[in-house]
Amino acid sequence: MARRSTLYTPGDEPDMMRKSLKTDADAVVFDLEDAVAPSEKAYAREAVAEMLSETDTDTELGVRVNTFDTGGATDVQAIVGGDSDPDMIALPMVESVEETVKLGALLEAADSDALVTAIVETGRGLVNAPEIAASEYVDVLGLGAEDLAAEVGATRTPEGEEILYSRQQVVTAAASGGVSCLDTVYTEIGDHEGLRSDTERAVQFGFDGKIAIHPSQVGPINEAFTPPADRIEWARKVLEAEREATDSGKGVFEVDGQMIDPPLIAQAQRVVDLAEAAGEL
Repeated sequence: MARRSTLYTPGDEPDMMRKSLKTDADAVVFDLEDAVAPSEKAYAREAVAEMLSETDTDTELGVRVNTFDTGGATDVQAIVGGDSDPDMIALPMVESVEETVKLGALLEAADSDALVTAIVETGRGLVNAPEIAASEYVDVLGLGAEDLAAEVGATRTPEGEEILYSRQQVVTAAASGGVSCLDTVYTEIGDHEGLRSDTERAVQFGFDGKIAIHPSQVGPINEAFTPPADRIEWARKVLEAEREATDSGKGVFEVDGQMIDPPLIAQAQRVVDLAEAAGEL
């Protein structure tokens, strides 16, 4: 499943939710947390449940609920099960595996098949990221750098050096848990060059996709996470050569003058997987 771009849209804005479904985002998340004022939470739950029940789309649909101490359980019970069951539930500010277990129990009680995205955005959550990613209920690990930077007193910069370790920790934790990982938002909506640069950096780190907060961000994110044609061709050559080498009993082989070893084979497989998910193969 491709998750190059995951577009978040306010859960109390039905028109914006409908418009988000017309974008090229691989996943759309209706937001009940930060994007909704406290006085509008109840209305947003009803609006999101109605939107889910009336929507028929191939796009992955998710809902970001509130934390459990700010109404998360009520959110889940209002939007899962029956015709309104989403494909995914995003849980913010996750700090322990116990929170994922609690969410998993709520989903099981509602007979929901929704997957879980655990968003790490605190120091404690970052420290516990490997255990969170290894939870039986977690399918995606996400990074929320804005809250994390505020907690530790870091100043957010376009270069992102202040979240270098956080990105590495989330990618490593996701890999160890065998789950996908999503990079944090780029908050400067009008800065498309900055978004491209930041997304290319996320690709280099090993993220599978990035969270978008505006439809205009979807295109640049999708483009960055779609391997270029020459890279896809290289990867296909490597995997084909690997099959031939295996059949002939060779342990090491060469492609276009480059000696290929297991790490490069793994890179080639990842490129092919990304290309397939993006519809390029």
